[in-house]
Amino acid sequence: MTARESVALMEPMLPPAGHPALEDLAFRLASDSAALAAHLPGPVRHAVGDLVRSMNCYYSNLIEGHNTRPRDIDRALRQDYAQEPERRTLQLEAVAHIHVQALIDSGREPEVSPTSREYLAWAHHEFCSRLPDDLLWVVDPDSKKRRRVVPGAFREEGVAVGRHIPPRPETLATFLQRFEDAYRLDRLSRVQQLVAVAAAHHRLLWIHPFLDGNGRVARLIAHAMLKRAGVGSSLWSASRGLARRVGDYRRLLEAADQPRRTDVDGRGTLSESALIDFCEFFLDVCVDQVAYMTELLEPRTLVRRVQLDIEDHVRAGRLPDGAFPVLREALITGDVERAHARELTGYRERKGREVVSALLRAGLLTSESDRSPLRIAFPVDVVERWFPKLYPAV
Repeated sequence: MTARESVALMEPMLPPAGHPALEDLAFRLASDSAALAAHLPGPVRHAVGDLVRSMNCYYSNLIEGHNTRPRDIDRALRQDYAQEPERRTLQLEAVAHIHVQALIDSGREPEVSPTSREYLAWAHHEFCSRLPDDLLWVVDPDSKKRRRVVPGAFREEGVAVGRHIPPRPETLATFLQRFEDAYRLDRLSRVQQLVAVAAAHHRLLWIHPFLDGNGRVARLIAHAMLKRAGVGSSLWSASRGLARRVGDYRRLLEAADQPRRTDVDGRGTLSESALIDFCEFFLDVCVDQVAYMTELLEPRTLVRRVQLDIEDHVRAGRLPDGAFPVLREALITGDVERAHARELTGYRERKGREVVSALLRAGLLTSESDRSPLRIAFPVDVVERWFPKLYPAV
């Protein structure tokens, strides 16, 4: 290996310890995310998780320039694919992304560090192996040569990402080993762990280990790292914040690719101040998204939004009277026994059963079987009124 391909090219791996702004953001993120999860019953957290995974997929793909409509994502999850090839391709891409995050959220992931080569290859394989064939090809902008993306395989060719030239393929193993060692969460303090998530996000994109799919994999790895650090959950998504500030996201990523600016800009090859700026931005986005979801899921205001929407449906004849008390109970307690749900409608057993059946048909309630307790569900039709601004528009 020549000196030009030394792992020193990637230094510094972390901002200096004790940076006040980063420490403050890390503390806020840890405390705010714990508070967010605390006031929701388990079944409601599960339903919100399903909704947020779809949202996370939507925004992560949007960053890549793929605008998949929320309704198309919802239909794809029910295996209802569009006939138009372009829409179907985007649906399959969305399902692939949601699949990988669901594995991470449920703990069905490799037990190794999310920064390890094994985990990176697993995430890339799980995502890319579910993509349609036309998304597994990249075209070299200079030679126009088409190259196939192999799921889970690290690239074997040199690439350029804008003005940045990532490490040569024969040196990837060394750079990825340094990446794994630097960002092993079990070797860092709680505050350093959260700063490391942000720093690792840039450095993984800087390495660009795969021929394609690096952006989505990097965001999934950040999600996995946050979850391992005890901060991330299925209740909020960094991708929503990154997409809403995508200009800053790209600008700060590119700035952190640059060499140090002056003799006092750290001791590594890359700019320490630019890495600090990116880490501040990334953690600020995370804090902002936790705050947004905390406000959105505040029980009293959420119940009020649901009530206003259901009352409109009842007046229009789309839902029977007596529907809201059942949904309110499901939001507050999580599980509702069927007999109790029928009582909550205010009707006798037969009419109460009809109300519950209507809510099940509308997708507002769900159940594992005909005898299992009822749980709240969040179909895409209610998102705009129950969860305003979750998407730009539904």
